[in-house]
Amino acid sequence: MTFPTAVARVRAAYDRIRAVDRPEIWISLREENDAIAEATAIDARVAAGETLPLAGVIAGIKDNIDAEGFNTTAAAPSFSYRPDVDATAVRRLREAGAIVLGKTNLDQFATGLVGARSPYGAVRNAWNPAHISGGSSSGSAVAVALGIVDVSLGTDTAGSGRVPAALNSIIGVKLTRGRIPATGVVPACRSLDCVTVFAREIGLARRTAGLLAGDDGIDTLARSDAERAAHGDTALPARPRVAVPTATHLEQMADGWAEAFQSTVSRLRRSGVEIVEVDIAPLLEASQMLYNGAFVAERYAAVGAHIDAHRDLIGTDLDPSVASIVLGGASRTAVELFHDQEKLERLAADSRRLLAGCDALLTPTTTWHPTLDELAVDPIGGNSRLGRFTNFANLFDMTSIVVPAGTVAGLPFGVMFTAPAFHDLAVAQLAEKLLEPTIDILVVGAHLNGQPLNWQLVSAGGSYSETVDTSADYAMFGLATTPPKPGLLRVAEAGTAITGEIWTLPAAGFGTFVAALPQPMTIGQVSLADGRRVAGFLCEAVATDGAENISEHGGWLAWRASQH
Repeated sequence: MTFPTAVARVRAAYDRIRAVDRPEIWISLREENDAIAEATAIDARVAAGETLPLAGVIAGIKDNIDAEGFNTTAAAPSFSYRPDVDATAVRRLREAGAIVLGKTNLDQFATGLVGARSPYGAVRNAWNPAHISGGSSSGSAVAVALGIVDVSLGTDTAGSGRVPAALNSIIGVKLTRGRIPATGVVPACRSLDCVTVFAREIGLARRTAGLLAGDDGIDTLARSDAERAAHGDTALPARPRVAVPTATHLEQMADGWAEAFQSTVSRLRRSGVEIVEVDIAPLLEASQMLYNGAFVAERYAAVGAHIDAHRDLIGTDLDPSVASIVLGGASRTAVELFHDQEKLERLAADSRRLLAGCDALLTPTTTWHPTLDELAVDPIGGNSRLGRFTNFANLFDMTSIVVPAGTVAGLPFGVMFTAPAFHDLAVAQLAEKLLEPTIDILVVGAHLNGQPLNWQLVSAGGSYSETVDTSADYAMFGLATTPPKPGLLRVAEAGTAITGEIWTLPAAGFGTFVAALPQPMTIGQVSLADGRRVAGFLCEAVATDGAENISEHGGWLAWRASQH
């Protein structure tokens, strides 16, 4: 198989930029010939035998992260400066062979979850430009969603690396806080900020995040390699247990979103994951503290002096909503902060107790997807709604990953796995389990629950889904096999409904399972009593010659019981 060269990928990226015509994505964009020259050099290095894990991968960088050759503005022209070196994450990205095209638009000073708080223009949604893209990493997410870049870097304090992923149907990876150093990142809340990765494919997102991770010896909040080693890569157990919110905590979502979430939960359950409802009230209470408590003072500590010195620019260069939030942090006292820290510690302890025994928490990523006009009516309140399920993660030092989970009313719907620090591998494995294609199969005999061949389904990754009846045009025969099995056939006359079980298998497991199927068994389409059609066990007609017709019992287990 031949893969596109780095030069071809760069040319395709610029062609795509011209085709989509979304100038608001970029704050600064590299000259095409300059990017082609770098791509040419990368192709030459690869041809010479050099190993570059991201060779020719096209990347965008959120414009609060330093990248040599570009100004850093944080979406505030008055704040702009020219860095001498790359941020650690950008340096590692380039060293792996990725080609940076430019700096992407964002909610100013990374303050917001909407993607509309920028003097460079609101970044419109990739699916429907009348709707918000989500922020603050808006340009980075939309550049990936529209197929311009392969990966992009964002940041996440309240959910900025997750909300825009969900609203644009892409992958958003937020590793444990501090695993990717924040050296060279304009702080929003320094103690909470994370560098994040967007991609359309989970494999590329995970690989990129892994390449960026590791202490750089500069960021004093970076997690050391020794700390990570002490925790290890916490992988999933054979039977994962995932918490989901109670129905009460899903009441404040847009129409159809609760139903979409329950559908996702059902799909995860069918993949073999145990689901348990949990009261997440302490987590949601903590979410309110990020902006409504004393922690907002850290935003003032980051960029408050700049906004204070340029109050005359509020409404032009400086976004009014951002200025209001940041300047509000100046009035918070140390006493308030200590009270809030104590409250947060209590809420964190309550949350750990409620989630004990669970490998992760599954939630919707956000609660609604407003239009730009709807957001304009209440920009602060609308932003608050978006952070309901994301704000607590960095306060509680948790890792998260966002994956697409279908659509509602023609717009993307995304879900999020969240787990304690250093459970990055576990949430990624859960995300892969949810994204993996599955196949339902009807079993009617020796593969039923409790029967001698059921282990074959379990070892192939299968999980029980439901007990069903076929339509009333099937016959079942007792075959002379070891162990005993039934043979199911569709018949033109004297048919009946046969009881069986639907099991859900991952596509790979299904393929392995079917490949080992002995004669005379076959897999075909089976009609169910409720009108559905599923893959199911059938047998070759020749195998029923001389076999006993046991259809009158209505199912294998009933026939077996009659033999005792």
